[in-house]
Amino acid sequence: MNEDKCLFCKMVLGQIPVTKIYEDDSILSFLDIGPISDGHTLVIPKQHYEKVDECPPELLSQVASRIGKIAGAVIAAMKADGYNILCNNGKAAGQVIDHLHFHIIPRRTGDGVFNRWPSYQYEQGKIEEVAEKIRKNI
Repeated sequence: MNEDKCLFCKMVLGQIPVTKIYEDDSILSFLDIGPISDGHTLVIPKQHYEKVDECPPELLSQVASRIGKIAGAVIAAMKADGYNILCNNGKAAGQVIDHLHFHIIPRRTGDGVFNRWPSYQYEQGKIEEVAEKIRKNI
């Protein structure tokens, strides 16, 4: 996506208003306008990158170093029992805005959000085959 058309880039530039939670030279954090729960917060790098694997490690570490502090503030303010930190990468993973962003989602016991994790077990021998394919790409 072109940065000129990116909604999050426009938010960083102040062209679209946001309810800011935190901001510094590299990071912007704001409340999600389509929350899963009260306090659902987004954390984004101000520079435009679409996915985690495309973001320079230095910038990614700056984002990561602030997520804990922001999450702690969100959880304390919402008196939540727990929280999820999610990052959807690509349309198939549910990414709606093509700008790298992390969700901090406050959770309450029994809230029904993400109540089913679709896990499975590998067939005999397949786990090592998959691991080898991944290792070859590192």
